[in-house]
Amino acid sequence: MVLKNNQNERWMAVGLLLAVMSFISFVIILPLINQGLALHDEKNTLGFRFEQYERILARKQSVIDEMDALKAQYIDENYLSTQNTSALASAELQEMIKQAIVEAGGQLSSTQGLPVVTKNNFDRIPINVRMTGNSEVLRAVLHKIETATPLVVVEQIDIRPMRGVRNKVTHQIDQSNELSVNFQATSFMKKPIK
Repeated sequence: MVLKNNQNERWMAVGLLLAVMSFISFVIILPLINQGLALHDEKNTLGFRFEQYERILARKQSVIDEMDALKAQYIDENYLSTQNTSALASAELQEMIKQAIVEAGGQLSSTQGLPVVTKNNFDRIPINVRMTGNSEVLRAVLHKIETATPLVVVEQIDIRPMRGVRNKVTHQIDQSNELSVNFQATSFMKKPIK
């Protein structure tokens, strides 16, 4: 009977030892392992980000060089007006359009400068244009504007046929090939730094 008690006590001691070890494992060791795994993952993530930032920094100079090349090309292409003020840029645009209309054989009715709009350090220099001419004149004017430097954009174009004149002999209205054209032309200039 004593042997059986001793054996029972041993099994209880072993069970108690396993219970204490399991408790210590779940309360202390398992959270430490989880924390270690989480820190290991975070370390790997930070290492990956660090490598990405190193690659980005290594490309910094090439990006700066590309930006400088684009700026130089942008200046060489003369896309923007080189005038000192928006009023001079507007006058330059009006004169360029007047020459295009006259050279194409059309007739300029009027040009009117509109308020300058500033956005992202660029001034939009818009003008309204009224002209008359046939479809060939209009094609030639639009082609001249499209290929002009500095860059000019045509917006809000309105093309209407002009009414013919009454024939004095037949009293009928003769057809006219003339068009009345209204459009807005916009040039751009870099806003001067003050």
